[in-house]
Amino acid sequence: MGEKKLKVAFYWAASCGGCEIAVLDINEKILDVIQIADIVFWPVAMDIKYKDVENMPDKSIDVCFFNGGIRNSEQEHLAKLLRQKSKMLIAYGACAHFGGVPGLANVASRKEVFEKVYGSTFSTDNPNKRTPKTKVNVEEGELEIPEFHDTVRTLDQTVDVDYYVPGCPPAVERTVYAIEAIAKGELPPKGSVLAPLKSVCDECPRKKENKKISKIYRVYEKSPEPERCLLEQGIICMGPATRGGCGARCLNADMPCTGCGGPCPNSPEQGAAMISGLASILGLEEEKEKYTEEEVEKLISQIKDPLGTFYMYALPASILRRKVMKE
Repeated sequence: MGEKKLKVAFYWAASCGGCEIAVLDINEKILDVIQIADIVFWPVAMDIKYKDVENMPDKSIDVCFFNGGIRNSEQEHLAKLLRQKSKMLIAYGACAHFGGVPGLANVASRKEVFEKVYGSTFSTDNPNKRTPKTKVNVEEGELEIPEFHDTVRTLDQTVDVDYYVPGCPPAVERTVYAIEAIAKGELPPKGSVLAPLKSVCDECPRKKENKKISKIYRVYEKSPEPERCLLEQGIICMGPATRGGCGARCLNADMPCTGCGGPCPNSPEQGAAMISGLASILGLEEEKEKYTEEEVEKLISQIKDPLGTFYMYALPASILRRKVMKE
């Protein structure tokens, strides 16, 4: 008789679905996974109901890969249920780990989000300004949908998390490493991020000459030289403030790092670390006496979307977390 297979679960909360595809991106290695594991819960790929999970014994799932942040009551319920049913819970991908792109909505209240989405967008045809209700009566009876929370939360702001796999979506190497470490019983201490202790810059092959810049370009405004550091060409790249483990794939395609790996191990506040690094390369730290306040403001004004640039994936996990809402 062979060894007992692992029971594995996957769940998709507030995210784009890319993490679901990332699981399949391991290609033929998925055959190795099938040899050691049975998938017992994966709503995107199999027909399974809430009651099926609720009837599972507690801790009967060996490991659950949970992707997506917590945006509504259904996702919160499933996070707590899967925590109860799983021996190991992994925050898989940037949204579960840090809140991700959906977390940028933390600059608005639920009311403001609804007013924008269902009322003021160019493509919206909703003259009566109807917005979703948690309960509504229809011919078949009462229809109930999940409650939309005011704030996007990370998985570990909702339940206890054992491990983290960063990325948007996680690189194949990170997924394979996590699966192999679980199968072999070679996981690091609880709470670890299953990625190297280095930055994207450490993995990037581009040449760095420690040059200062005086102008900031958006990606579409400049064709970069293929071998030079993008940041030293005036294109904001989050590589210095972002954990590696992705092989610098975006940079190899002439696109800057946007920060999906989350903060470097020694700089937990990713946005602040990048702002500090940018100030250095702009010469604002070493030569600040040469700049007037107006000149500094002119340089900084070239950054068209500061929040989306420095906190694209990590706003809910940062010290900022969300905009303060006043009644």
